[in-house]
Amino acid sequence: MKNVLARKLWNAGRLASEDLKKLDDVIADPFQLDAREDLIQHGEDPQNVHLVLSGMVCRYKVLQNGKRAIVALMLPGDICDLHVAILGRMDHSIGTLTECSLVKISRGVIEDLLDNYPRIRRALFWSTLVDEAILREWLVNMGRRRADKQMAHLFCEVHARLTAVNRMHDALMPLTQEELADILGVSTVHAQRVLSELRNQGLVTVQDSRVAVPDIVRLRQFAEFEGDYLHLEHAAAE
Repeated sequence: MKNVLARKLWNAGRLASEDLKKLDDVIADPFQLDAREDLIQHGEDPQNVHLVLSGMVCRYKVLQNGKRAIVALMLPGDICDLHVAILGRMDHSIGTLTECSLVKISRGVIEDLLDNYPRIRRALFWSTLVDEAILREWLVNMGRRRADKQMAHLFCEVHARLTAVNRMHDALMPLTQEELADILGVSTVHAQRVLSELRNQGLVTVQDSRVAVPDIVRLRQFAEFEGDYLHLEHAAAE
């Protein structure tokens, strides 16, 4: 199954052939965006939702002192705010962290999917609930896990999410230490120190700003990663 959106939604349950054809139509007109470009900024009026086909996108807020907090990662197959048009005004920004391939999905297309494709509708609602579950886990991470386990847990989550859509390759996290700090809520110096500790323990390797996991089972044990909050009980089919 080459359609990354279909792969993502398949994790909620099997889709019919007409569903897969419709999802192929949805991704038919992608566009490219460089790293560190905004899709939409805080305060703007959202007109479309965006689907990530490749690369990594983040949801973030900038504090008055200029510091940034990354509060969510969107990976291939993820839709950035399915119901964002309901808000009328963005209370956060969405931007790329890497070079990305994306698709704009109009409000009319979303309404068509929800009104006329019940299996897709159920899968999209599943996706929204999983987004909320991920946010809860991130809150637990920041509040109750020490920084090394928090970073390891993040790597395990991204590994699981990419594997679920068949996008897990050699490089796991093409992120700078500054971006990791913005995700974890620590200083860049602290993030560098934590990453070095994980590398020294052989839990990760780092080359050209990319983090790879040589032994995901060992990393999961260290991070105490369970992964049930991702709700990936259904294996994605080819």
